[in-house]
Amino acid sequence: MGFVRTYNNKKSTRYQALYMDHKGKQRSAGTFSTYKEAQRAWQAAEVKIREGIPWDHARRKQRFRNYVEDTWLPNHRMEPSTRQDYVSAIYKHIMPYFGDTRMNEIFPEHIQQWITHLKAKGVTPRRIQYCKVSVLNAIFTTALRDHVVVIHPSRGIETDPVPEKIRKIITVDQFDAIYRRLPDSDAQLLIETDIESGLRWGELTELRVKDLDFTTGILTISRAVIELTRKNHPEGKRFLVKDYPKNRKHRRFRLSAQIVAKLKAHVEAHGLKLDDLFFSRRDVAAEPHLEVAATGNLEFEAPNRRTYTHGTITAYSLGKCKCDHCRAAYAAYRAKRRASGKDSPRRPRAIDTDPHIPANWFRKYCWYPARDAAGLDWSPRIHDLRHAHASWLLAGGADLQVVKERLGHLKLATTEKYLHSLPNADETALTALDKIRSTAARSQAEPPATDAQSDTANQEIARLRAVIADLTIAQHSNTAPHLRLV
Repeated sequence: MGFVRTYNNKKSTRYQALYMDHKGKQRSAGTFSTYKEAQRAWQAAEVKIREGIPWDHARRKQRFRNYVEDTWLPNHRMEPSTRQDYVSAIYKHIMPYFGDTRMNEIFPEHIQQWITHLKAKGVTPRRIQYCKVSVLNAIFTTALRDHVVVIHPSRGIETDPVPEKIRKIITVDQFDAIYRRLPDSDAQLLIETDIESGLRWGELTELRVKDLDFTTGILTISRAVIELTRKNHPEGKRFLVKDYPKNRKHRRFRLSAQIVAKLKAHVEAHGLKLDDLFFSRRDVAAEPHLEVAATGNLEFEAPNRRTYTHGTITAYSLGKCKCDHCRAAYAAYRAKRRASGKDSPRRPRAIDTDPHIPANWFRKYCWYPARDAAGLDWSPRIHDLRHAHASWLLAGGADLQVVKERLGHLKLATTEKYLHSLPNADETALTALDKIRSTAARSQAEPPATDAQSDTANQEIARLRAVIADLTIAQHSNTAPHLRLV
C-alpha cells in the first residue's frame, strides 16, 4: 500500500509519493507540490505494478552511460565478436555524445543531431549506419521493452545511403600469380584449401584432421575460432573456439581429390593427430628478421625539414620515421640500455601458446607480400577467396542450391549475388547483341530493287487479282471458270 510523505521547509511544503515494488521494496514515484498529485502518482505506480509493468520513477532519469554499462551491456545476449565490435562503437562514437544525457531526455531530434555531429567529424556513412542501425537501435529497443523510455527515439531516423559496391572477383590467373609468390608450401596449401572450400577464415584456421574423411573426401564444418582482445575474452585469452560456425549451422560437402591428397600428405609429413589443427603457427613462415639499414645512402627529409638517415635513433625520435629499419634500430638501442641496467626493464610479455594463426599476422607476412609481388591492378583480401569460390562454381554450371549449402548461407538471395560476377559473365549477352546488330546491318546493305524487277512484280500481282475475280464470278454462276494461265 502506497502513501504520501510530507516534507516541510521554510519556503514550501513538498509531498513525496511512495509505493512498494514487486519485490516489496519501497520506491519513490516522485515529489510534488500538492498532496493530491502525490496521491495520484503512487496509485498509478501501483496499478502498473499489478499489471506486471516494471515501474520505477528513477529508472527513466538514469544517465545513458549508467544504463548501458550497468544494465544493457552485462545482460544483452550476443556473440563475443559482436560484443567487441559493439563496445568499440559505443565508446568511440555514441558514449561521448549521449553518455551524460538522461534516458528520458533523448528524443528523435537528438538522434538526428548526433548523426550530423558524426558526419562533421568525418565518420563514414557506413560506420554511422552501423552505429545507429545495429547498436543504438538495439539499446533503445531493450530500453523500450523494459519501460525505461516511453518512445523509441532512434526508430525511423534515416542515415545517409550507403551504396553497395561492385564485387570484384579474383580470376584464375590472378590467383595463380599470388599463389606462386607465397613464402612456402604450407602457406600455399592453406590458401589453396581456402579457394577449394570457400571457408571463412575462422572456419579454415579451426579445421582439424578429424573433420575430413580422406576416403570419401567429405569435409564437416562444425566449429569456428574468433580472435578477440584480451579484455573482451571470457578468460582473458586471445582465441575463442565456438562449437558452431556462423549462422549456427553445421554443414558437410565434398572436396576435390587433388586437395584431399595434398592435405593427407601434409598430415603425414607433420605427423598430425586427429585433434590437431591442419594449419597452425608452426607451419607458416616465420616473421622476417629486421635488419638495421646501413647508414650513408638512405637519407630522407623529415616533416621538420631536416635530413636524417634510416636505421638511426635520431630518425626514429626526431624524424618521426617508423619504418622497419628505424624501429629495429630503436629496439636494439633500448635492449642494449636495459641489458646494461640503465633503464627499468619492461614487464615480460606473456607467451601465447595457442596454435591458431592470427589473421593480421598472416595478412602482413604472407598474403600482402605475395599480393604486392603479383602486381595486380587491385588489392584482393583473403576473404575474396570465398567470393571467388562461389563465383567459379556458379560460372562453371554448379547448382545454386548446392553452392548455398557449401557456403553456409541462410538465404538463397545471398548466394545469387555471386551470379555473373566474373569479368566474362556478360559474353553471352554481348554475343546476342552482336547477332541482332549484324542481321540489321545485312538487311540495310542489300541493294534496292530495279525498275524491271518492280514491273515484273506488278504484273504478277495483276494476274493474281484477275484469277481471284474469275473464281468469284464462277462461284455465283455455278459454271466452271476458264482460268487464264500464263
